[in-house]
Amino acid sequence: MKNILQRLIYAFGPSGKEEEIRSVLKEELAVTGLQLKTDALGNLIATKPGQGGRLMLAAHMDEIGLLVTHIDDKGFLRFAPIGGQDPRNLLGSRVVFADGTMGTIGAETIKEAKDLKIDKLFLDIGAATSAQAEEIVQIGSPAVFAPHFSHQGDRIIGKSLDNRAGCALLLAVIRDLPPVDYHLDFVFTVQEEVGLRGARTAAYHLHPDLALAVDVTRTGDTPESPPMAVELGKGPAIKIKDTSLISHPRVRDLLKETAHSRGIPFQLEVLARGGTDAGSIHLSREGVPSGVISIPTRYVHSPAEVIDYRDLTNAASLLSAFMQQEQLFPDL
Repeated sequence: MKNILQRLIYAFGPSGKEEEIRSVLKEELAVTGLQLKTDALGNLIATKPGQGGRLMLAAHMDEIGLLVTHIDDKGFLRFAPIGGQDPRNLLGSRVVFADGTMGTIGAETIKEAKDLKIDKLFLDIGAATSAQAEEIVQIGSPAVFAPHFSHQGDRIIGKSLDNRAGCALLLAVIRDLPPVDYHLDFVFTVQEEVGLRGARTAAYHLHPDLALAVDVTRTGDTPESPPMAVELGKGPAIKIKDTSLISHPRVRDLLKETAHSRGIPFQLEVLARGGTDAGSIHLSREGVPSGVISIPTRYVHSPAEVIDYRDLTNAASLLSAFMQQEQLFPDL
């Protein structure tokens, strides 16, 4: 998965501009034999037809970013966030536009740390005038953190592990697909970072009987971090609750039983702030029993997120084993 993950991290794909990352995923899926479709909103759906129940597995392919809102007479750019952005992570960061143009983020004079706000930041792409800047970017041009990927022991460091790690996990499961006879949809969704939008339309179209989202979650294992019972290296997290979802008890308990029976290490997750695609999926039509497998991640929504590769591989094992459970569709 490391090679796949590195390739995904280097693909451009902020919310609303997922063409490049979708193209990379299509290439990876071309050899799998699954039926591929891109829906009207841009979700990439890989389907294995079957009989009986229908399982939807979702991982969002978009990443957070910036959107140019103004160009001043000296060529500096103002911007709005795409998704959740902390200005403390932005100051001094390098960003890249779709055509490879690089920039760095600076700030106006700020007397106190509490005054560091998005509207005090600007983007410098090396232009000296507005005319020079407008030859390179336009109002509405999106940018993302400059990509990088490194691994030290079991730890992987890179931008957009949220949620290219989840996409890599689904690709790994697809390439070693367990023998199942039910209908199976792998959905790489768009615009999760701006409101779980792609998952909403995909779930309405597919009408699944059961769903799982694969995404990252925060940890509580760094110095003076907010208390949270999730740590790197102790296994994937089975979500109990976040802002968008209370996991369906049957799905949650079946994930726990699967992990116990296969000897897969896992953690339980209650996320105080944040959500996943499952938040939209479980409210589709008359409701879809849904849950989440989470990959513990430090420094979420920063230029350098950190995961443990063992959590990623154990998450893939858990998902594969879950897919083979006979109790997935007890009422069908």
